[in-house]
Amino acid sequence: MFETIPTSRPLTPLLDTIDSPADLRQLPKKELPLLVRELREYMLYSVGQTGGHFGAGLGVIELTVALHYVFNTPEDRLVWDVGHQAYPHKILTGRRDALLSIRQEGGISGFPKREESDYDTFGVGHSSTSIGAALGMALAARQLEKSRKAVAIIGDGAMSAGMAFEALNHAGDVKADMLVILNDNEMSISKPAGALSSSLARIWASKTYENIREGGRKVFSGLPTALELARKAEEHMKGMVAPGTIFEELGFNYIGPIDGHDIELLTQTLSNLKDRKGPQFLHVITKKGKGFEPAEGDPIGYHAINKVEPDDKPATEPSKPSLPKYSNIFGRWVCDAAEQDQRLVAITPAMKEGSDLIAFAEQYPDRYFDVAIAEQHAVTLAAGMACDGLKPVVAIYSTFLQRAYDQLIHDVALQNLDVLFAIDRAGLVGEDGPTHAGAYDLSYLRCVPNMVIMAPADEDECRKMLHTGYEYSGPAAVRYPRGTGRGITVNDKLECIKLGQSRTLHEGQSGVVICGFGRPTYDALLAAKKLDATLLDMRFVKPLDEQALLSQKDAKLIVTIEENAVMGGAGSAVSEFLNDNNIHVPVLHLGLPDRYEEHASHSAMLKRVGIDEQGILDAIESKLLSL
Repeated sequence: MFETIPTSRPLTPLLDTIDSPADLRQLPKKELPLLVRELREYMLYSVGQTGGHFGAGLGVIELTVALHYVFNTPEDRLVWDVGHQAYPHKILTGRRDALLSIRQEGGISGFPKREESDYDTFGVGHSSTSIGAALGMALAARQLEKSRKAVAIIGDGAMSAGMAFEALNHAGDVKADMLVILNDNEMSISKPAGALSSSLARIWASKTYENIREGGRKVFSGLPTALELARKAEEHMKGMVAPGTIFEELGFNYIGPIDGHDIELLTQTLSNLKDRKGPQFLHVITKKGKGFEPAEGDPIGYHAINKVEPDDKPATEPSKPSLPKYSNIFGRWVCDAAEQDQRLVAITPAMKEGSDLIAFAEQYPDRYFDVAIAEQHAVTLAAGMACDGLKPVVAIYSTFLQRAYDQLIHDVALQNLDVLFAIDRAGLVGEDGPTHAGAYDLSYLRCVPNMVIMAPADEDECRKMLHTGYEYSGPAAVRYPRGTGRGITVNDKLECIKLGQSRTLHEGQSGVVICGFGRPTYDALLAAKKLDATLLDMRFVKPLDEQALLSQKDAKLIVTIEENAVMGGAGSAVSEFLNDNNIHVPVLHLGLPDRYEEHASHSAMLKRVGIDEQGILDAIESKLLSL
């Protein structure tokens, strides 16, 4: 058990000999426990150097070693769910040293990525895709007459999503040769039944049991009633000591639960299951943060960590008090609004901490609904509540709302229901990269009838917009970025702003008009002052402030700025309005280009796409020269 994170590279002589899983498979089994210890210590060190996801990877070290030891990767396909549990996988697949660059600009991704390694069989950043992807690979192997295996490794949080069960149902129906491993890391859907359960799991996974089972099927093949009776008897016997009945009903042979930190048991069980035909399901109990005492005690707090500074680092001046994050602005507003309105309910798809609903959940437990990783259900649940008089607030990340787009259109907007979407992580998100970027919400929301869409430029505006959206009768969305604002004082009152009304942050005389949508608005101040331009904080993407735009019909240049895809975004809305009203003014659209932006710090990404302070100024000056 480790109690501190090493700040100097630990000695890992055995791990240093492993440059690929082929090297791992040359080791005698008796050396695997030592490799596990070195791998855990190296992961502690490397993540301490870079920051990143932490607890989930520590919990699957034994399982990762066992999988690469038993299966012939990369020919056999390992498909990791979510991906933040794949750090040990990356270390064992030739990226040991590269892990020291993880999530940094030019470094490796924090998630599995096909372009990065042949061992990353499926790119992933969201949850619940592993079973469907592995099933697709298993069916491809069947079609192409390949003998390779397909294994999905899914955490039990991800098992709460409908996608996972849709894939399980299909796999059982087509009787695919695949293995699903449930990494049950103490957000348990079930509790292990102790030594008896482990002993029976060994029996069920053994070749002897499989031979008896198959022999029985042959004996009873001519007697369908007897065959079904035998199947039911086996199923109910397992159900008495293990929680696998639901998976058996879906057509899987359920094994487990077993100890996911017993490397000998894991390798033995996986070896027994490797050549089994049909859908196999292995339930593995692990502990998030395993081997690091603070993480075991606080798995949520140690889900991810920041870079650990060495003890001997020179002392620096005391840091200034940290600014509240936009999620904190939301968390405080939702509590204040709930105090005044008993109809307010808050819904989140497993993002209580990330969306800062912690205080709300404590103060209003009967009005708080965490639906787990089920974004589609979250939105339809809100629609149902709104139908019968409640005022639901859906706290959701921009990139996760994409999964519930159909529900947003058909279940909420089409029926013009009173639902507020508090959309966090809008825009670029830095080190988490393109899988987590909120790059498209303005584009995909703007085309939906009945929607009101707001984008705050600062913290005070965020609070006002949240309350404006809440008081509005119909579907409304407030999209705000990750991280902190600019230090603007937040008014504690619950105030609304006039629907579709912009505000002027700088009045200029040059004829250049800058229309800012959301966070980048203040970054345009440098350009506005240097060019003597007018800077409008548009506030609303829908409805636009039409009067403000009509008043600029004689402008020399209109510039739109947003941290969203340029295609179909807020800037497009401005151009459409100008065209519809026969206003012929040159327009420059600044935002996210038509490509996926790879991970880096948020500031580096803004500079790369040209919507930092200097980039905005340079783009406008260049456009003016071309006129």
